[in-house]
Amino acid sequence: MTRAFTRLAYTASVRAAQERNGSRAHSERIAERPPVRDSLPEELQARLARANSVILGTASLEGWPHLQHRGGPRGFIKVLGPRTLAFADYSGNRQYITVGNLMENDRVLLLAIDYDARTRLKIWGRATVLDDDPALLAAVRDPDYPARVERVIRIDVEAWDTNCSSHIPRLTAADE
Repeated sequence: MTRAFTRLAYTASVRAAQERNGSRAHSERIAERPPVRDSLPEELQARLARANSVILGTASLEGWPHLQHRGGPRGFIKVLGPRTLAFADYSGNRQYITVGNLMENDRVLLLAIDYDARTRLKIWGRATVLDDDPALLAAVRDPDYPARVERVIRIDVEAWDTNCSSHIPRLTAADE
């Protein structure tokens, strides 16, 4: 069975680039290697539950990409199950580009980098912006964090992948 992320990421143009650069055979082997990677194993769920910072990628209907930092106290990403994540979306710069993009294109890419462990995790999924779910809002809210929660973003995981530690600097948070 093909790895889920390769079905999403290895488009025709990506496969052509792999062919031109001599990595197509290697990429095919990666695509066929188990596990399928369409749900998060416990180790990765635990890693996300410790995260205090991620990069969230969205795109407009026209295809313009947008990357936005999302952060909070460790554990601000709530793992609701092996295929479902949610987090409180705190008040920020009030541009609402991420929210607007998600209203017309629900595809997201979440990038979680653990600089201390020098690991990165990419999660492809579909996101829903929820501002009318009091139970979920209560589940993701951290009462000790002073930021104002505007809404919840829930991500239904479709695929994930990890990368090697190349070029990731080893950093440790100041509070650690």
